[in-house]
Amino acid sequence: MRDRQHCLLLHAYPLALDPPRGQPPAARARRPEEMKLLRAMVPALSAALRAPARLVGRGRALHATAARGAGSGGLFEDATALVGNTPVVKISDKLAPPGVEVYAKCEYFNPLASVKDRLAVAIIEDAEKRGELKPGMTVVEATSGNTGIAVAMVCAQRGYDCVICMAEPFSVERRRLMRMLGAKVIVTPKAGKGTGMVRKAEELCAKNGWFLCHQFENEANWKFHEATTGPEIIADFKASGKKLTHWVTGYGTGGTFHGAGKALKASIPDLKIVLAEPEAAGLLASGVATERNADGSPKASHPAFAAHPIQGWTPDFIPKVLEDAPMAELQDELFPIPGDAAVNTAKALAAKEGLLTGISGGGTMYAALETAKKAPKGSVILAMLPDTGERYLSTPLFADIPADMNDEELSIAKSTPSFQLIPGQEPVLAA
Repeated sequence: MRDRQHCLLLHAYPLALDPPRGQPPAARARRPEEMKLLRAMVPALSAALRAPARLVGRGRALHATAARGAGSGGLFEDATALVGNTPVVKISDKLAPPGVEVYAKCEYFNPLASVKDRLAVAIIEDAEKRGELKPGMTVVEATSGNTGIAVAMVCAQRGYDCVICMAEPFSVERRRLMRMLGAKVIVTPKAGKGTGMVRKAEELCAKNGWFLCHQFENEANWKFHEATTGPEIIADFKASGKKLTHWVTGYGTGGTFHGAGKALKASIPDLKIVLAEPEAAGLLASGVATERNADGSPKASHPAFAAHPIQGWTPDFIPKVLEDAPMAELQDELFPIPGDAAVNTAKALAAKEGLLTGISGGGTMYAALETAKKAPKGSVILAMLPDTGERYLSTPLFADIPADMNDEELSIAKSTPSFQLIPGQEPVLAA
């Protein structure tokens, strides 16, 4: 009976709770057929809300606990409605030390598999509401990849042309994904670093009258995380009866740290927030501010920047979104991440937990596991996993992962007589 109540709740309650954009909840709920269904559900609603269930609506959703096959996934109007409400999964004792609990919030459950889906929806919807982005316009942005993929997704759904500026070193599979989504990708020279791709996007915007997302400066970025990511975490741990003691994140734009961090600290004042950055590019650790133009964009590359393998983290400047965060209130610890530790932890998550995340996710989890080693017994630690490992096939994360069979695999292949594909030999189809 409970599964049935959950199923009814998941499909009917959102009709009132999450109206289409542009319509108030009251107007959406006044449809007679929906009100009739909701009235019929009142007894089940009361009971179901006392049990774990998923309330659809960004920032207040829990992942469904209904049995598989119960159809609790919901029906959605478009791909952008799938953004948010990402799951939290516990890390086993194969990686987590005893006496503490370590969890991961898997942002690769967003529709285009990264936390940047939130940013893209936030910035484009905000620009539409303000009248800055109008039908027929072109959207342009500078990105290491995930933001570009997310922006291309939203543009495809909304009908905007999309141009992405991306520095040469970032993984080529990201370029292909953006082009698959209809975007035009402008590759900028490696020597120009992140500031080079930003300047290129600004030039194109100025020349053509395009809409520039300004992900590194746009307040809509962090405000969306304050309204969604943070409340999701609060709701999930509250429903579980667990008190979150530590939250670990890195930064690309700083939106997750700034926005979700504000929401979390407001709800859990004694929460410890650990902010990670690459050891090789300790921009925050340096204490040196980024020189800025009048619009907040970087004027030059930060003197403390050095190349690092954690793609998506820490461009060669401190983002304005991060700089504007109340650091003294939010950041309890700054954690430097060695590049090899980020790569190795991402590999360990895949091999031991079945969680396929990118190098930045490996870096965040490394900081979380190191924090867990020194945390008091009973601590509950959450790490953000920003994206999927599939974005990194051409990077050091997969450098030692072969496509061809190794000796052990060849031995297994030869252990039965048929369908053998052995290098240097004719294929064997049947014994």
